[in-house]
Amino acid sequence: MKKAALLLAAFLLPLSSLSAEEIVKTGWNIGILPVVGFDSDLGFQYGICSDIFNYGDGSAYPQYNYKINLEASTYTKGSSVLRSYGEFKNLIQDGKLFFDITYFNAPKFGFYGYNGYASKYDPDFIGWTDPTAVRDDAKSGYNLMSRNQFRTVVSARKTISGNLSAAAGLAFYHITTDRVSLKEYDNQLTLYETYLPLMSDLIHENEMDGGNVTQLRAGLIYDSRDHDSDPTRGENVELSLVYSPDIIDGNGYSNLGMHLSISQFLPVYKDRLTFAYRALVQANLWGEIPFYFVNNINSMFFRKMYTEGLGGNASVRGLNRNGVLGNGFLLLNMELRWRIFDFKLINQNWQIATNPFFDAGKILQAYRLEEQKQYPGLYSGDEYRAHYTAGLGLKLIMNHNMIISFEGGKPFDKNDGTGLWTNIGFNYLF
Repeated sequence: MKKAALLLAAFLLPLSSLSAEEIVKTGWNIGILPVVGFDSDLGFQYGICSDIFNYGDGSAYPQYNYKINLEASTYTKGSSVLRSYGEFKNLIQDGKLFFDITYFNAPKFGFYGYNGYASKYDPDFIGWTDPTAVRDDAKSGYNLMSRNQFRTVVSARKTISGNLSAAAGLAFYHITTDRVSLKEYDNQLTLYETYLPLMSDLIHENEMDGGNVTQLRAGLIYDSRDHDSDPTRGENVELSLVYSPDIIDGNGYSNLGMHLSISQFLPVYKDRLTFAYRALVQANLWGEIPFYFVNNINSMFFRKMYTEGLGGNASVRGLNRNGVLGNGFLLLNMELRWRIFDFKLINQNWQIATNPFFDAGKILQAYRLEEQKQYPGLYSGDEYRAHYTAGLGLKLIMNHNMIISFEGGKPFDKNDGTGLWTNIGFNYLF
């Protein structure tokens, strides 16, 4: 294996030194592509999407004046997505406006309990509720539930001085939750049901069907990156406070949270090799978060479609999606981005890159841990250990802004997932 890797590097290194003059993009650049992807948690993805860029006179290329993305897709495991988002850099002087409107339908959504390792995990467990329904070929639905989400987010930033900006945003989420309804899991007990009031009350009656969340966000952003989507140097820091008043449902779930994200991009060799890392801390400062929203990552400007963790392609790659739920958490992503070589095709600038990565996550504030301890069948006795994963990615980059991504990874601990996690989608993680 090592010999093969060395031979591959010897072949690719000469290509990495190729540097033809880039095509400077101007005006409109519209790409319509089929959505063909895969996520171990969701299955194969298919649909259609469009990326619409406007580069103006091209003087700031690869920066763009604005970008709009439209997507309609579905996954073979039942989930589907309708999404539109955009970034406008010319509507606010020395600033940026961002919007996101998305509907997620997930009849097969992972639920692994609270506080990571504090919850027992057995991927093969099947709790039959009807002895006559037992099947030898059945797959476990114990860690599944149903969840639909409508999300709309508007965020804006304006430069204060140099690379420092003030930012503010509004967000609204409508979420519905229920037992997994797919026929193949009929007559199976689920963890979601064991958390309901009749069995443990770890999910309270006034939140068991979902609810509405309104957020007011305000903060500061320091951004010195050379460009947004494929940076090779600079820093991006976001510090924000997020207030969620329970003004719609009136169930007492008002809360105040803090979000701090620090990303840095350190050139190792010119613009060809970059060490990149992101450290993210999120904490609940006051109030209570309903169970259906405790997995949300409260960033004002999204890089990925899914903004949830810990676990999955938006946070700790290789960890069970939403596998670790807590009031507050620490997230660390590190990767080495190697831009192997450039080429031109259909009047576009292309790059092929790879990114070996290491991810970690840790609960800092437990969620309903004392209540969880009251049920030995739902509490493992293991708390606050960190979760680690590692893997490798491959990127196809067009004009530094549209990035097709393949990543595969594995957790270090079998309690965080089994098998190889893989994802085909868009963009770098951060």
